[in-house]
Amino acid sequence: MKIDTVKRFVQKELNGWWIISMMGAAAILLPILFVFFTLFQKPNENWFHIKQFLLSNYVFNTVTLVICTGIVAAFLGVTLAWLVAAYDFPLKNFFKWALILPLAIPPYIAAFTYKTMLSYTGFVQKTLRNEFQYQIDPELLSVSSIRGAVFIFSFFLFPYVYIITKSFLENQSTAYIENARLLGRKPLAIFFKVVLPLSRPAIVGGIVLVIYEVLSDYGLTSYFGIHTITTAIFQTWFAMYDIDTAMRLAAWLMVVIVGLFLIERMLRKRRRYHISNKSRPLTPIKLKGFRAFAAFMYCFTVFMIGFFIPFIQLIAWAKLTFHKIWDESFFSYLYQTVHVASISTIIILIFAVIVANMSRTQSTFSFVLSKIVTSGYSIPGAIIAIGVLAVFITLDKWLAPVYSQMGLGEAPLILSMSIGMLITGYVIRFMATGFNAIEVGFEKVGTKYTEAARMLGHGVTKAFFKVDLPLIKGALLSGFILTFVEITKELPLVLLLRPFNFNTLSTKAYQYASDEQIQEASIPSLMIIAISILSVIVYQMIDKKKVSK
Repeated sequence: MKIDTVKRFVQKELNGWWIISMMGAAAILLPILFVFFTLFQKPNENWFHIKQFLLSNYVFNTVTLVICTGIVAAFLGVTLAWLVAAYDFPLKNFFKWALILPLAIPPYIAAFTYKTMLSYTGFVQKTLRNEFQYQIDPELLSVSSIRGAVFIFSFFLFPYVYIITKSFLENQSTAYIENARLLGRKPLAIFFKVVLPLSRPAIVGGIVLVIYEVLSDYGLTSYFGIHTITTAIFQTWFAMYDIDTAMRLAAWLMVVIVGLFLIERMLRKRRRYHISNKSRPLTPIKLKGFRAFAAFMYCFTVFMIGFFIPFIQLIAWAKLTFHKIWDESFFSYLYQTVHVASISTIIILIFAVIVANMSRTQSTFSFVLSKIVTSGYSIPGAIIAIGVLAVFITLDKWLAPVYSQMGLGEAPLILSMSIGMLITGYVIRFMATGFNAIEVGFEKVGTKYTEAARMLGHGVTKAFFKVDLPLIKGALLSGFILTFVEITKELPLVLLLRPFNFNTLSTKAYQYASDEQIQEASIPSLMIIAISILSVIVYQMIDKKKVSK
């Protein structure tokens, strides 16, 4: 009986799509497992030194950043989502998409921009001294602290909470909110007794994304001199040249992240939310007078702090240094960024299409497979980088006899010094971005056209190219742009895995800022922001299509 079952599975499921999916999933899981199994190896002296004298400080700073940023980002995201979804006020349609724009500015770019603007010689204090003859205590405006890091993280990551919560409120909670209005509940009571409990899954989902970004960050925390677990990984790698200890730190950080993920899933599983799929859009209430002005000013202030002010300051700096930066070397950084990001994105989309097409069967295997291929997004870039490096170094050791026969030396690092290692890191880290876009595209198409093609005698591959591929072109385009943008913005992973003398826009902006050449960092930063705004435009286009349907 079991033999017959295996035969049926092989005949029905075992094909090229299945084999490629399994190979890709194994490739994604392997670096992560390499890091995890470091916990079972014997630690060295550096680890005991860090554990005794430094680890508690790393953990305290990391936990403080995560908790404080999560609270502030949740407050900003939820309140703004509620205002935009439930009320009508001046420029509401503008703020609806403009409040997404802070995501276009990576936190490390916002960090050096605000630090310079608020410094003693920066624009703010100079204006107060020269124009208003007012001397302010520089410490009050200093952002080079945990307090400043929370400020930057919160104002530039809150859109994760805002986007998810706003979408939920506009499309899934109409009946409950309007029933509360009909029963005479006041806006504040509706917000606390209806909106917050109902939106809990969306809010938690947004906060988790914010936490992942905070744990992944290296640029902001290292620039501000804040010691976290991620900065410790970099320090042990580059300062101590101790990869083993760096891997052990990465392994413990990964255990914490997986633990947070499981806790979040357990908490969500205990509560079930039955929301009708036929829910109509929420009808906003028009605000007048002071309430309309207050809502406008709140959105306007957050937009100015989170996007407009740093964006204008970067443009002003770019004008001063354009002639110095805009040369052949800058074009090489731009080319390297676009080249590597394009190759990585294409690989991601090809593999995402294969796995997403396989996952349409709704089987346990397809569910597990989809979770494996998207696991990299919840793991910080530094952890993935260390795992990829460990795998590639191991491959180089295995291939050493081959290298020797080819006349390349006894034990050269061929794969470990290649762009291929960086591309592998990108693919693992951002597979979820491409996969989610393709999966949504397949869900919209459904399976009826594919099933009809299969009934007409077409195989899986022919049915895909003839039927499915033309129908998911929009999902492919949005997946390409969103993934390309995420890769362009990435900093920790490329800092660890790039070949010698290989720079992208993100690494160059960080190098300029680290060398206190803030004005020179403006042009590569603006290029990253310009590319990132594409993702906002794509999101708006997708959102409009949803509304029109």
